[in-house]
Amino acid sequence: MGNLGEQIIKGTAAAVGVVVGFLFGGTNTMVTLLLVLIIVDWATGLTAAWVRGELRSRVGYFGIVRKAAIFVVVAIAHLVDQVLGDLHMFRDAVIFFYLANELLSVVENMGKMGVPMPPIIRDAVHIFQSRTKPEENPILIPDAQPEIVKEDKAEEAAAEAQAAEDNKTA
Repeated sequence: MGNLGEQIIKGTAAAVGVVVGFLFGGTNTMVTLLLVLIIVDWATGLTAAWVRGELRSRVGYFGIVRKAAIFVVVAIAHLVDQVLGDLHMFRDAVIFFYLANELLSVVENMGKMGVPMPPIIRDAVHIFQSRTKPEENPILIPDAQPEIVKEDKAEEAAAEAQAAEDNKTA
């Protein structure tokens, strides 16, 4: 029976390798770094929300879906590269964009947790944020959140208003 289990594990690993190779052009340092930064961003975001008392499961699930969507975009970019001659130009450009985005998000999450940041990193984040103004770039839509996230924020605002009202009467 041990041999069957070993064959299942090897077969599964081979299948995963084939899928990764087809969708992303194999694994290289950039794809691996993107995966690591996505996991670190998710973990630091979860921790920052917990520290601030803002942990919501629906928001967390939406975050996971957004992270999975990053890999869909990378896969599409790789397929475009395949059509154009297998140069990995689009895939690499997309990965660089998401690497920068994830790194920025990790730094922001660390700040939300109260982790001190060197001034040079803080300044770089402010410069990057000031250069990406959503009103000038329709692709950047910071409030593009599903209704469930908006509902959570509305519920939070109502709860805060009620708490403020209760404090006034007390």
